[in-house]
Amino acid sequence: MTTLSPTHQLYRLAAEQKSAEVTDWSARISWVIGLAVLIAFVYWLMRQGWKWRGSLQSDLTDLATTPDGFADGEKLLTLTGRYHASTTAGQWLDRIVAHGLGTRSRVELTLTEQGLDVVRPGATDFFVPAADLREARTDKALAGKVLPEGGLLVITWALGDQLIDSGFRSDHSAEHAAWVDAVNGLTTTQLTSTTEGTAR
Repeated sequence: MTTLSPTHQLYRLAAEQKSAEVTDWSARISWVIGLAVLIAFVYWLMRQGWKWRGSLQSDLTDLATTPDGFADGEKLLTLTGRYHASTTAGQWLDRIVAHGLGTRSRVELTLTEQGLDVVRPGATDFFVPAADLREARTDKALAGKVLPEGGLLVITWALGDQLIDSGFRSDHSAEHAAWVDAVNGLTTTQLTSTTEGTAR
């Protein structure tokens, strides 16, 4: 049996070792840059689609502003929460983006006999006169946003000739039922008043 000297053993061991594979950084960097470009392109397409939808809706009537003296009226209900979106009434995926209605935001709602005041910090405020309110309901989905059953308060209202569904979520979802009753009661009162006025 042949015994190798320590020097010979070290030499043989060094010869058998394989060097670690060198990372191909140029390929990795190329992949990262390609992915970044793809993400930017998709974002640009989404933004162009948003602008295109807004231009299609440019003929939508301007939003009403809060009337003078509104704050002096008796408040039927108030709510703080989130504004989710507005869509064409009955079409939960047909988002409306004109006049800033496509921007999600915090919201403060105030309902009086004059109508509904929608205050949105960081987004466009608007007012819905009582005569333009149509109905309210609870729902779970609007503009692609899906929540638990009854998680959304959806108020249907008229903006010119267009009927709109606007979705809100209270910080306390138990308040939704009271809002449904109050808005529907107000619309019934308005309808009765209009019918009686026409009859006269």
